[in-house]
Amino acid sequence: MRSLIATSVLGLALAASCLGPAVATPNKDNGAQRTLVAASYNIHHAEGADGVLDLERIATVLEGTDAQVIGLQEVDRHWGDRSENVDQAKWLADRLGMHHCYTANLDNPPAEGSTQNRQYGTAILSDFPLENCTSTALTNHPKGEQRSLAQADLTVRGVPVRFYNTHLTHNSDEGREVQADEVNEIVSSDDRPAILVGDLNARPDKPVYQSFTKHLTDVWPVVGEGDGFTYDSDDPKGRIDYILVSGQITPTSMSVIPTIASDHMPIVASLELPHPSEVHKG
Repeated sequence: MRSLIATSVLGLALAASCLGPAVATPNKDNGAQRTLVAASYNIHHAEGADGVLDLERIATVLEGTDAQVIGLQEVDRHWGDRSENVDQAKWLADRLGMHHCYTANLDNPPAEGSTQNRQYGTAILSDFPLENCTSTALTNHPKGEQRSLAQADLTVRGVPVRFYNTHLTHNSDEGREVQADEVNEIVSSDDRPAILVGDLNARPDKPVYQSFTKHLTDVWPVVGEGDGFTYDSDDPKGRIDYILVSGQITPTSMSVIPTIASDHMPIVASLELPHPSEVHKG
């Protein structure tokens, strides 16, 4: 939600890495109907609404969702003292026994005495191997922070799925509309089953919401109950975190997980995938 003040921002070339787990992947049941559990969580570099930095608390929350693929936003990678210079994506992937893909939206030179760039961005965690981990820079605006659309491919019991993860600008309605249009152009260019998650920084009553749902279905109105507010975690005021899916995917449930481990609360959805024979791979 918030904007990060940084000494420099990344241009159009965004760093993305796709890595496997350091430990054995848990053998989770995917379900006879090819059920996939997806989640999205803006982790605020693991600083909670109580001001406490606790990456283990984030991991425990994620573990409790039973999610098999997760999009994370506001993830630090050797950023500095505020997150103890930890590669948070790798740490969480190792802790949860998942594959991961990291995208740096901000890519600053190393701090004095270090050889690792100070990075800040998004991550995808998955029980399934991730392929084609890439990132597309979205148009920035004056006084804006660089944002991107990360994507990776996974296969669930023979079904190819493209998973997108993004965090749109928070301080420009016009800039957010431009970014949403760019996301739509990418998402609509592929006919495989697709899932888009992220902190879109706009409530459903905002005009830009129509752009979010031009090609994908917002899962919450279909199967969620209540207001679905995700921000602020200690005093929820609005729904700005989303899971959206393409027409081949059928949502069956969705919930918000109450926690103050971040300033946002995570969302998790159970999704039914089509049979492999129904998927046109392009």
